Amino acid sequence: MLTQEIIRRKRDGQTLDRKMLDLVMGGIADGSIGDAQIGAFAMAVYLNGMNRDEAVALTESIRDSGQVMRWGGPGDLGCAGPVLDKHSTGGVGDLVSLILGPWVAACGGHVPMVSGRGLGHTGGTLDKLESIPGYDVTPSDAVFHRLVKEVGVAIIGQTGSLAPADKRLYGVRDVTATVESIPLIVASILGKKLACGLETLVMDVKVGSGAFMPTQEASRELAEAIVAIGCGAGTRTSVLLTDMNQPLADCAGNSLEVFEALRLLGGHGKESRLHQVTRSLAQEMLIQSGLAGDAEEADKRLNRALDSGEALERFSRMVQGLGGPGDLAEHAGHYLLSAPVTVDLEADRAGFLSTIDTRALGLGVVELGGGRRNAGDAIDHRVGLSHIAPLGQRIEPGQPLLRIHAADRDDADAVSQRLRRAFGLSEAPVEPPPLVHATLRQEDLS
Repeated sequence: MLTQEIIRRKRDGQTLDRKMLDLVMGGIADGSIGDAQIGAFAMAVYLNGMNRDEAVALTESIRDSGQVMRWGGPGDLGCAGPVLDKHSTGGVGDLVSLILGPWVAACGGHVPMVSGRGLGHTGGTLDKLESIPGYDVTPSDAVFHRLVKEVGVAIIGQTGSLAPADKRLYGVRDVTATVESIPLIVASILGKKLACGLETLVMDVKVGSGAFMPTQEASRELAEAIVAIGCGAGTRTSVLLTDMNQPLADCAGNSLEVFEALRLLGGHGKESRLHQVTRSLAQEMLIQSGLAGDAEEADKRLNRALDSGEALERFSRMVQGLGGPGDLAEHAGHYLLSAPVTVDLEADRAGFLSTIDTRALGLGVVELGGGRRNAGDAIDHRVGLSHIAPLGQRIEPGQPLLRIHAADRDDADAVSQRLRRAFGLSEAPVEPPPLVHATLRQEDLS
């Protein structure tokens, strides 16, 4: 069947079957379909949507457009435990992946985590890891497989062999105003993840002022689609809707977040929002994969992995296996660069911290040089924000709202007013929002 006829069917509101979608995704992957037809296909889906069966078929076609890893069967890569992963829609101060992967690996899981770079106001896991000297986010397949099997975790970037159709399709969507389509978003997320041969996937969908989706209703719609399509494609999939009305950690910026990950993996900060959300996601991963029978058993395993130092050791072995220093945990200050200028942004009046424009804080990090304004921009891993005051805290005049880490004083001054406007104060006390708004599993869908 001709590609243009498949596009015509979708343009006219008809459904596409797996064979048609395989033809389109295969042509995107091997280059036989040009950008014009990719754009037309994406716009037809954007305008007409897809039913659930179509969305599952699209996800499977993207998954199967390249290599699909096989870990546990005879003649495969031979992992002893379940293969599982987590993915987030992105946020500010969201370094969950750096902690969660090693932590779950220390509980017996195998986590082949393929991550991305910063997008817009959100930080990228790969950008954080590249603040570690020598860390290779594009290792050979052999190194990746060995670390997932022997260490239990490897966090890398997307390889050319994994879901190649998605890379081209996403690039065209980005310049054709077709990004905001639930079937295309879900197929892009899940196609890459399921190509890693996962048995279990737990998604972290953000809600709030720093979330990717504009409203709580849109986040819920995305979450329900992810569960239904992931399960429909044969992978146990659940979603936690977590809060992004304030940064998850009290810091944002690449080196700063690696420092914080090492601190939590070392057993500190157990009362923090970051620790609690990471633990909730880890619990769900252990339960859904069968590594724990219930939340109580999951907590026991997680406590043991953290308190024994095993989770931190897994992180250290992963870093060393991907070219970084083996003693990063012991000498982080030697390897992770710090910004030469720090400036406290002080409150000019008293009140209770009632709102935070989390997106504005993320853009502030970008403006400091910690993210990209244009594709290909170099990142300054040193810069960012720390000591960010939490929602609900009583603030007095002159008390710091946050600390700016900048390359120079001019950069710090330039971003100060944007950051000051991100904080809203009220006279009455404010109750912070819940950290986990909801958990969705297949049985929760109508």
